[in-house]
Amino acid sequence: GRPVSSVKKMTIWGNHSTTQYPDLSHCEVDGKPAKSLVNDDKWIDETFIPTVAKRGAAVIKARGASSAASAANAAIDHVRSWALGTPAGDWVSMAVPSDGSYGVPEGLVSSFPCICKNGKYEIVKGLSIDDYSRAKIDASVAELQEERDAVKGLGLI
Repeated sequence: GRPVSSVKKMTIWGNHSTTQYPDLSHCEVDGKPAKSLVNDDKWIDETFIPTVAKRGAAVIKARGASSAASAANAAIDHVRSWALGTPAGDWVSMAVPSDGSYGVPEGLVSSFPCICKNGKYEIVKGLSIDDYSRAKIDASVAELQEERDAVKGLGLI
């Protein structure tokens, strides 16, 4: 294992649900491509991605209570990144309104890789997206659109 501080450019795409997509395509561990270090696409697809996607439920099960403390800790980390900036050569994943990047409809709130500086965020541009990742991102975006449309149908937005 490696300390969390050795992991850079980890991206979570999409919704905060089981359709979220933890993408190792651009992730680095100690400056080396994470996917090549793992070198097991089957494990990534069948174990890693579902484990991350179901983490919220796992936290609730392990604690026997709400995952609010975990969510609060994540909020603290995000505010710190937003206010103080992301380290050079790294990014964080943040749920922000889409500007149309990566085929996510403009205005739809989705998780993207973001760089923060001077209290502002910017979606990282120009990352290559392979067909596998495209399908995962599209599935999460479809779910987000359904949720948005359901809320609109209730007259709440």
